[in-house]
Amino acid sequence: MKNLITNRFLLLFAFLLTAVSGQGQEVYYPGSVVFPADATLEQKVEMAARVVPTLQQLAWQQMELTAFLHFGINTFTDREWGDGKEDPALFNPVELDARQWVRILHEAGFRMVILTAKHHDGFCLWPTATTRHSVASSPWREGKGDVVKEVRAACEEYGMKFGIYLSPWDRNAECYGDSHRYNRFFVSQLTELLTHYGEVHEVWFDGANGEGPNGKLQEYDWETFYDTIRRLQPQAVMAIMGDDVRWVGNERGLGRTTEWSATVLTPGIYSRSKTERNRLGIRENSPDLGSREVLKEAGEIFWYPSEVDVSIRPGWFYHAAEDKKVKSLDKLVDIYFQSVGYNSVLLLNVPPDRRGLIHEADALRLKEWADYLGRAFAHDRVVDSARYAVVQEHAVEEYALESKTHINILMLQEDITKGQRTEAFTVEAWVDGAWQEIGRGTTIGYKRLLRIPAVETDRIRVRIEQCRLPVNLCRVAVYYAEPPEQVVANESWNDIPRADWKLLSDDPLTIDLGREVMLRAFTYAPYKAEAKPTTAVRYRLAVSEDGRQWREIPTMGEFANVINNPLPQTVDMNQIVRTRFIRLDATAASGDKAVITMQEIGVTVE
Repeated sequence: MKNLITNRFLLLFAFLLTAVSGQGQEVYYPGSVVFPADATLEQKVEMAARVVPTLQQLAWQQMELTAFLHFGINTFTDREWGDGKEDPALFNPVELDARQWVRILHEAGFRMVILTAKHHDGFCLWPTATTRHSVASSPWREGKGDVVKEVRAACEEYGMKFGIYLSPWDRNAECYGDSHRYNRFFVSQLTELLTHYGEVHEVWFDGANGEGPNGKLQEYDWETFYDTIRRLQPQAVMAIMGDDVRWVGNERGLGRTTEWSATVLTPGIYSRSKTERNRLGIRENSPDLGSREVLKEAGEIFWYPSEVDVSIRPGWFYHAAEDKKVKSLDKLVDIYFQSVGYNSVLLLNVPPDRRGLIHEADALRLKEWADYLGRAFAHDRVVDSARYAVVQEHAVEEYALESKTHINILMLQEDITKGQRTEAFTVEAWVDGAWQEIGRGTTIGYKRLLRIPAVETDRIRVRIEQCRLPVNLCRVAVYYAEPPEQVVANESWNDIPRADWKLLSDDPLTIDLGREVMLRAFTYAPYKAEAKPTTAVRYRLAVSEDGRQWREIPTMGEFANVINNPLPQTVDMNQIVRTRFIRLDATAASGDKAVITMQEIGVTVE
């Protein structure tokens, strides 16, 4: 892709970043570096230790918390993935208050808001000149409204950074699948968003790509998309189909315990990406993206930090049925420690409701979460926690605490402007006259948090067990926080005990519910919340009162995004059906038969 590959941000640095040490100059590689063809593993390891973030990437990692706002026509159809056939007249959030959205997120500690300006249904939240499938065709604000403009103004008021999500997949656009025409169409939409709303800090593309209304598959012109962003908003980072920010590989809010920002994963927008990923045997969700083992066969390495995305609710768009399914405080705290605490940025989705407001349940939970984190990290017990220390392999750095006190949270940070270098570390505390190990880990990176059993001490020390080059520790801190009350998850998506059910057939899945019911909805919950090649994506539902005569129930026929987000999906049938028997005929993403067990199905009855 022209010169977009290695070291593309030299315009920002205008030089190879250097630092003078006692041993001479150190060379750093902003963004990426290509290994010499004859490089040894040790040479690759050393070069990997000198890859550093661009200025944009550094600013992005320092935000730590960013927020998603999934809002659009799906909010009013009660769907996750619309089909592009929706009537724009459905969109009418009469109480829409973008200031309320941004204020709540700002008070919760978020630094940036990313709005779904267009999702896969093609409905645009701004009055675009490219299509009538937009807010301009809706009754909201008498067709003169602009959600993007209102969110951007609210971000300006509260000092929040602003990002846009623009879906490349468009199920409404007639030209989708006519690759050249649609790419021009998409660039026009992108250009509108990047020129009419001031500074944009993040552009978020996902990789979804399905058939268009014309039955054709689209080939995206990523190079032109990328060039458009760099030309119009050069300070913006490009995610997830970009080379600034990568998807962590799941939508559960879980990062890796070993998370390398310097990774061999070739960004998906590069033409060589598929070949290189296959050659190395890695994907976005691979457990190892940066160890010495994967460096052996790698030809290049990128500073490509991870973003952990998850919704505060089971779905990404607002559904009234999920008002009581907002993630608990203890779950959100876990997510924080397993995202920000695992050297990643957390992107938490908070979907506005049909009124155009963040629902009270979501707002309350965000406040509880922010209050908890504020208390947890209010008092750092380390006297000189910001002391800069260059630590050699097997060396120890000791830190004094203000006084003898209880601690149960450890925080370590590397100076990533000089690379990510730690491969293994331990932390010890002085307890009862001896050093006692209280925590250990692999990578550190921008930030690493460890929750440990409470211990009383007045001294700790950090031992670097293995590293690529001397480690630049810029912060070591300790805290104490009472763990949040744990909430036991309740299987609320099934109203009838399965002990009463009888399995009549595996293919298609046919179930005798044991008695006649008034069926309102059904739920598909992939086993152990894991997606497999046999996971159901498309389906047909039929019901019967006697098990002989069947009636197909019209539904959207798609478990949207179930592969990336394999959580319970409830399908509201928009009617009440008298039945005793249900039949689900489903196919997987490949088009082959899906495998569904009776334990993965739930029913909602009157």
